[in-house]
Amino acid sequence: QVQLVESGGGLVQAGGSLRLSCVASGSFFSMYDMSWYRQAPGNQRELVAVITKGGSTNYADSVKGRFTISRDNVKNTVYLQMNSVKPEDTAVYYCRRMNYWGKGTLVTVSS
Repeated sequence: QVQLVESGGGLVQAGGSLRLSCVASGSFFSMYDMSWYRQAPGNQRELVAVITKGGSTNYADSVKGRFTISRDNVKNTVYLQMNSVKPEDTAVYYCRRMNYWGKGTLVTVSS
């Protein structure tokens, strides 16, 4: 059983920065693609960023140029660096590996 635990959420002003972390339990972390999703109130969950096992990245258009996904295979951790945040980035952010999901961390951006 894989567990994903997100952290780093909180309240931030528009234009500020925040770094989210997701620690995965179990082995073979480096062999899996990892991704971040988010879900704002009343909205469907949407993909934010993906990092493949090879280190390639892909982003939603809405965060391109502002967010950066990275991974540390020694620490079994995937990160989401959020810069120049906007009020519309307010959401619960989830980490995902295949069919495993974390419980999420809330990010609130004030205007």
